[in-house]
Amino acid sequence: MKDSDRYLKVVEWSEEDGCYLGSALGLVEHCCHGHNQAKVFKQLCKIVDEWIEIYKRDNLELPKPVSLEQIHHMAA
Repeated sequence: MKDSDRYLKVVEWSEEDGCYLGSALGLVEHCCHGHNQAKVFKQLCKIVDEWIEIYKRDNLELPKPVSLEQIHHMAA
């Protein structure tokens, strides 16, 4: 498993922006956008990999991933 697999990746439609927005919870918020959901997800995955490389290159600890369970607890 790659480190990037630990991060929940979300592509959501934004009425305000009129496009899809991509985020990786716990790592980076709204880091890409577009009108094709699949392309936004592909771009998001690449960005997550790049951020992880930056953290490792700079000898920084990776942020703790956010799980669906944590999200459910916050919403309750």
